[in-house]
Parts: sequence; C-alpha cells; structure tokens
Amino acid sequence: QVQVVESGGGLVQAGGSLSLSCAASGSIFSINVMAWYRQAPGKQRELAATVTSDGSPTYADSVKGRFTISRDNAKNTVYLQMNSLKPEDTAVYYCRVFTTRGGNYWGKGTLVTVSS
Repeated sequence: QVQVVESGGGLVQAGGSLSLSCAASGSIFSINVMAWYRQAPGKQRELAATVTSDGSPTYADSVKGRFTISRDNAKNTVYLQMNSLKPEDTAVYYCRVFTTRGGNYWGKGTLVTVSS
C-alpha cells in the first residue's frame, strides 16, 4: 500500500507565492519520477511539472519561469514552489508518484485559489 499526501494549498492574491509539498510513504521500493498535475474548474487535469530521481525538471509552458519543482529523495517528498501566481493558476493540485516497478500513485489533491 502506498500513500501520497499533498499539503500547502490555500488562498493567495495574484502575484503572490505558495509552496506545495507531497510526501509518499508505504510500500515504496524506489521512486522514479514525481510529478504535479492540476485541474482547474471545468477543465481536464493537466501536467504542470515533473522531476526525475536525479533532479531533472520539466515544466508545462504555462508555468515555466514561475514554478520550481524539487525533491528530497531521502524523504520521498516532492515540492512545488509557485511564484507570480495568476488567477488562472487556480486549481486542485495533485501529486503523482511513479515507481521503478512500474506503479503510479495519486494523492487526493490540494486546492490552490488565486484571487485577482
């Protein structure tokens, strides 16, 4: 059993910053990629950022230059630092963890609301 738990969501004004965390625990033998997705109201879930086990990040064009993904392998934790937030960043943010054995696990999400 693998548990993935996000934290750090909340309400912030446009232009502000927010930091999310996601911790994975349980029967995890080795984590490969860790990722943040987001789903805005009435829209499909989309990939925001990923980070490999060696720390290499990728970003969606919509967040590039404003968001920074990082991870702590010892803690099985991934972070998302979000700066210069815009109202269109309002969404439920989900963490997804991929293991080297081919499994992947989702968290339940954390809500980020950016007011204009």
